[in-house]
Amino acid sequence: MEAKADYTQDGTADFRGRPAIPSKTGKWKACAFLVGYEAFERMAFYGVASNLVNFLTTQLHEDTVSSVRNVNNWSGSVWITPILGAYIADSFLGRFWTFTVSSLIYALGMVLLTIAVSLKSLRPICSNGICNKASASQIAFFYTALYTIAIGAGGTKPNISTFGADQFDDFNPNEKEIKASFFNWWMFTSFLGALIATLGLVYVQENLGWGLGYAIPTIGLILSLGIFYAGTPIYRHKVRTTRSPAKDFFRVPIAAFRNRKLQLPRDPSELHEQQLQHYIASGKRQIFHTPVLRFLDRAAIKENSTGSSTAPMTVTQVEGAKLILGMLLIWLVTLVPSTIWAQINTLYVKQGTTLDRNLGPHFRIPAASLGSFVTLSMLLSVPMYDRLFVPFMRQKTGNPRGITLLQRLGIGFLIQIVAIAIAYAVEVKRMRVIRAHRVVGPEEIVPMSIFWLLPQYVLIGIADVFNAIGLLEFFYDQSPEDMQSLGTTFFTSGIGVGNFLNSFLVTMVDKITGMGERKSWIGDNLNDSHLDYYYGFLLVISSVNLGAFLWASNRFIYKRETASVKDGLEMEGNPTLDASLGLQV
Repeated sequence: MEAKADYTQDGTADFRGRPAIPSKTGKWKACAFLVGYEAFERMAFYGVASNLVNFLTTQLHEDTVSSVRNVNNWSGSVWITPILGAYIADSFLGRFWTFTVSSLIYALGMVLLTIAVSLKSLRPICSNGICNKASASQIAFFYTALYTIAIGAGGTKPNISTFGADQFDDFNPNEKEIKASFFNWWMFTSFLGALIATLGLVYVQENLGWGLGYAIPTIGLILSLGIFYAGTPIYRHKVRTTRSPAKDFFRVPIAAFRNRKLQLPRDPSELHEQQLQHYIASGKRQIFHTPVLRFLDRAAIKENSTGSSTAPMTVTQVEGAKLILGMLLIWLVTLVPSTIWAQINTLYVKQGTTLDRNLGPHFRIPAASLGSFVTLSMLLSVPMYDRLFVPFMRQKTGNPRGITLLQRLGIGFLIQIVAIAIAYAVEVKRMRVIRAHRVVGPEEIVPMSIFWLLPQYVLIGIADVFNAIGLLEFFYDQSPEDMQSLGTTFFTSGIGVGNFLNSFLVTMVDKITGMGERKSWIGDNLNDSHLDYYYGFLLVISSVNLGAFLWASNRFIYKRETASVKDGLEMEGNPTLDASLGLQV
């Protein structure tokens, strides 16, 4: 029998439920099977999302506001459904099996969507340049396929990245150091898939056919699933230690309210907590007490004068609830940045269709392909961030990540504000060119190169290296150990709600500004609208939101827990218990 030291220290198991052996499982050799899936899944998603607004307007003949709203609603659903998928994974099936079932649903949705855009009977008929609107059955089939993808994404998105992070043992110093770069390189492969979609698939869709443009990523997705399952023997699996960890989040405030009349001890050590040996034996981490949200500490009061036989909550359980509430506050101030990001696949694309897209006499750039520059700037920025910026800042600050997670988010949000400011300035110039050349019709091309939009795309990509990757890592890292899949859904749901928020804003702005005889800011004819006003509105709320983020960050206290399963007194995180402000180094 192998010695215990030959097993992973975090309690992970192999596919057969046996303790995982470090030399045979996990690390980058396991992640190699995962990143292939991620690249193809991103290619499939962006192959649909990046050009969906054009398909809805040119093939299903929806108006601009309706198409933007429908794209945002679908994208929002793709990013919201992971809440359910994460709950199922954390409470019932585990990450591997939840992903397995959901990925098959995802693939089914892609097959149905390919059929929907390929068969003539499922698309509106055009005759002599006049196209009928899509029938109820055609719309129903198309959106059934789209939302089947959304359901499948609900189980894949929150579990594939967390499953990848599970391949590294946090209790092993060498693996923990490698894990610090995991999310950077995980997103790098994701960006590769997005780049192929925005550069290649968008061109195929507009020039060689929508059916072929959707069939390619569908086949790739199915092949990537085969690669994923081939790595099954070397994967590590987190062992669930509680039946439904999410219940603790609700039990803590209930218990605190029940004990509201009891005297709260001044010394946190007098609160109820398991012996250190309990956490060592279970391979879990003990979370140390923090001074915020003191009311919740009442849930861990040992004495119970109410006569209830219910055992008190532990300090670790109470701190887990505090972490969720703290992350919720940060989540709220990520919604506006997610709304800015939603412009990439909606109004930025429609804006691009009005500009000169010709490269020579025989080649015309698809408007959605400009989204590839978001991805290219990400691909160039990730290695620079990981290999240059982090080591440089690590020397300056002593922080293993270079800067704190919330500092990373703040920098990303600031760059994003600069991007929307440039988008506003470029749109102002586009309106001046329209007036100077008297461009009126919705199909008329404004004599201005589409590459004027390039800076806003590039800056959004650079911003994402800070805020998108930073958010994924922040919500995974700061979640209670048993709720890391659910914690990751803070990231996905923030993007989803941001899409819904953009859908709401576009609809309300269109209705309010288009009342009476006035022209809507976002009309079907963007050459006779005021998209610059809408971008200016986004710039204002983004600036206000940055102030709210700084306020929330300075009230966030990072998780502090045992850093070694063998030495429970060693503490990870900020060494002070009472002052670990989010923006501090």
